[in-house]
Amino acid sequence: MARKLLLGQLRVQEISHRDGRVSYTILQPGGSILDRADGFLVRYAGAGTDRTYAYLLVDHLRWLESEALSFESVGFQDLQRYMGAVGAEVLIPFGSPWRVGKKPYGDSALAGAASCLKGFYLHQAGLGFNRALAKELDLRRLPTKADRSRSLLGHAARTVASNPLAPRRPRRRHPKMLPDGARGELQNVVSSLRDRMAIDWLSDGGFRAGELCGLHLSDLHLRENAECGECRGPHAHVCHRDGLSNRARAKTKWSWRLEGGVIRGGLIKRVSPAMIHSYFAYMMSEYPREAAHGMLMVQQHGLSRGLPWAAEGLRKMISRAGVRARLGRIRPHQFRHSFATAVLDASNGNLVVARDAGGWASVETVDEIYAHVDIHDPIFDAALRAVWGVA
Repeated sequence: MARKLLLGQLRVQEISHRDGRVSYTILQPGGSILDRADGFLVRYAGAGTDRTYAYLLVDHLRWLESEALSFESVGFQDLQRYMGAVGAEVLIPFGSPWRVGKKPYGDSALAGAASCLKGFYLHQAGLGFNRALAKELDLRRLPTKADRSRSLLGHAARTVASNPLAPRRPRRRHPKMLPDGARGELQNVVSSLRDRMAIDWLSDGGFRAGELCGLHLSDLHLRENAECGECRGPHAHVCHRDGLSNRARAKTKWSWRLEGGVIRGGLIKRVSPAMIHSYFAYMMSEYPREAAHGMLMVQQHGLSRGLPWAAEGLRKMISRAGVRARLGRIRPHQFRHSFATAVLDASNGNLVVARDAGGWASVETVDEIYAHVDIHDPIFDAALRAVWGVA
């Protein structure tokens, strides 16, 4: 008979390593590590998805316990029930939906949960447990055009890994752009030069909140022909760092290094004149001279004044400003959506330009989420007329 492995309330534990790395594991009530989960999560340590997978996995393991299931007894239909429970917006048969009081997973979270569960149970099968379930999860499919585009010279394998747990809903282009004129309205209701700078850098740079709050002063090369030699114009190097005191982390993990006091590599983002102007105004008037941490964004009030500013603080500032400006709830990521759309419009739909300007991993991401066509564009109009058969 299979031994019950899940007892009591499981929780995610962050682990800070001596070299500055941060990883995540799952602990049992007594404080011991859940080996089955840790062996899976350690494969993603430092890959940018370990934290997300840890929280997705601990929720699933709690559900297993509530259903009196173990790693060995759970089946494919059980996993389908779980995916339905976390994505349910209404009551499901035989009781309430899982995660009562919390919002159901959206398409993106469901896709992440599907990837996490598939990887976890394939890992368990590699250890000799529940190979029947792994066989049902380890499916293959024919490659699509997008798969071939991602491969070198258009070549792709004959089959591609498929996930039967992933949601079948089509991906939508992201509708959450900033309201028209939002940048100016937000600038009018904030009083801090730091906050004005944040709005300028989110608007013109397309930064993620974690990227902006993780910037160091040494990452900024705000003059022409900087010493790094990697970009002729003013630019910033977005460098992924673990263990920052404000817990900010850049999502992308481009290779970077410090040579002779000069940052090289990382994700390079161009900096606009407005961004430079607001930077110098902030540095000359508000940046504390005693700050020894070398980070760009700092807190300005209370006992924590001068300490690095967390991404959550940036999000709350933008949200409060949106309410004061009567724009509704504004999120920092909306600036990124608007930035991507503006770059696409200005470059006549050039996906490569938009990808590199915003630091996305692939043109497919930009195409699926942001790309669109102007219905008044002459090319669009000519194409429709050709289809209609009119001059």
